[in-house]
Amino acid sequence: MTDERTVSDDTTLAVAPDVNAAWWQDAVVYQVYPWSFNDSDGDGIGDLAGIIERLDYLEWLGVDVVWLNPVYESPQVDNGYDISNYRAIHDQFGTMTEWERLLDGLHDRDMRLVMDLAVNHTSDEHVWFQESRRDPESRFGDYYIWRLGREADPSVHDSTPGPPGRAPPNNWESHFGGSAWAWDDCREAYYLHLYHDRQPDLNWANPAVREEIYELMEWWLEKGIDGFRLDVINLISKPEGLPDGNPDGDWVGSEHFVDGPQATAYLDELHERVLSRYDAMTVGELPDVSIQGAREYTGPDGPLDMAFSFDHVQLDFGDSGRWAIGDWSLPELKAVLSGWQTGLADGGWSALFFENHDQPRIVSRFGDDERFRHASATLFATLLLTLRGTPFVYQGQELGMTNPSFESLDALRDVDTIRNVRMLMEERGITDYDEIRELVEHRTRDNARTPMQWDATDRAGFTSGEPWMPVNPNHREINVADAQARPGSVLQFYRRLIDLRAETPTLVHGDYELLFPNHESVYAYRRRLDDETILVVLNFDDGYTSIDVPGADPDATLLLGNYDDTTTPAGPLDLRPFEARIYER
Repeated sequence: MTDERTVSDDTTLAVAPDVNAAWWQDAVVYQVYPWSFNDSDGDGIGDLAGIIERLDYLEWLGVDVVWLNPVYESPQVDNGYDISNYRAIHDQFGTMTEWERLLDGLHDRDMRLVMDLAVNHTSDEHVWFQESRRDPESRFGDYYIWRLGREADPSVHDSTPGPPGRAPPNNWESHFGGSAWAWDDCREAYYLHLYHDRQPDLNWANPAVREEIYELMEWWLEKGIDGFRLDVINLISKPEGLPDGNPDGDWVGSEHFVDGPQATAYLDELHERVLSRYDAMTVGELPDVSIQGAREYTGPDGPLDMAFSFDHVQLDFGDSGRWAIGDWSLPELKAVLSGWQTGLADGGWSALFFENHDQPRIVSRFGDDERFRHASATLFATLLLTLRGTPFVYQGQELGMTNPSFESLDALRDVDTIRNVRMLMEERGITDYDEIRELVEHRTRDNARTPMQWDATDRAGFTSGEPWMPVNPNHREINVADAQARPGSVLQFYRRLIDLRAETPTLVHGDYELLFPNHESVYAYRRRLDDETILVVLNFDDGYTSIDVPGADPDATLLLGNYDDTTTPAGPLDLRPFEARIYER
């Protein structure tokens, strides 16, 4: 469609304070999902040796930090977020010696390593849980959250877990669907699991549990890592009495266990005991966190450095939550992102992202992966790398990788999707997968987990064997080998943007001023630091849009754009589909 508008200069301003930059504020982080990054031994699963083989590529791209998803010993029920030994490497990924080679290889290239750590829960194969279920009186008896449950109402048909006559202690739900409680025949009690039933929640109220976690984190820091990404870390505190949750909530019980009563106190203790003694970066995954909550976690006196928030990647949720598709608008996206820019301007720091191992590919989700894949991929790259905060680039995002297609439920690997979709099909009386396929292909975490597309060969250069999940067929057109050879590729644009951010302090620390908050097609903002002003203009439309930017300097310099030819910012800007421009004066 064609949409030509000229609007008034309505603005929102976030003023950043003077900053003494920490190294992680100036960094660009690259997330490696080891299952799918690079396979060195032909077993079809990525590994540490495979990552080492690609370190020169990461150095060439210009990133500063690698965030490595879990590689600890694990039964891999949830692809490594079910940890059975925090001080061992899972054998499918390699050995501790190879991990040490990876760390050394990164440090030799002046890059850092951040480890992913899940300590809200463990695997049910962890020795702590095995001892806890075996002997309630042992040292480990109170390491997890156990309850006897309550009497079941005989007049109500109840499919929740447990023996006849017993019911779970409350109505909390697992994020993966169903009750958050599982019955253990050995201990003859229920245990809490906010995720998979093989991921029992640790009891952080037990000081001995916290000591164990502090010791294992210190162990890794002493090995030389540069920080942690802390999985669902604001769920670690549960209230006394474990009260029922609102049965109509999106995640029943979450009002009690998200940002629970002692969450910040526990993290303050963690910071005092461990983190304060190291120059380490910490980024917390904080489901459902508010801006005010993020300030408490990451402000000047907060225990964490950065927070992942999810408001912007929930805009396309439907009325019934994430397992429904809803409409979103650009003013909504601007309001959410600008709210975080302004809300953390004088305290706290954002972890900026559009993709990760849990999110679909952004060019398929909010862009146009068919007619304007290059333009929309580079537009989102521009937005990501010019906001205030630390940008996180997920593997393949720098290529403009797209969501794949899943022809059947059997083609999926993600336990979260499989469990929730099966429940939805049962609840809605659906027997044909095709009736729910659009939702699955829009939402599943498997969208981001297809193998990295290194070249145009049959297995995309990822493996010499059979990959653990199929490569996206479009790897013949979208791959590193081709993109490195083409100056105008999405990959080359990311590289130029990363260099530009490194050379431009205003893009890291400058004030943020939103222009035209209600414009339906254009996202424009200024970044200011001292005497320098950066203007970013993004057209989120698949047609042409004209806009007049008041106060634009006709002598401004175009720093970067995703089309070859552009105009100065004086007078109306005629923006092409998904066009992105960055000006400096």
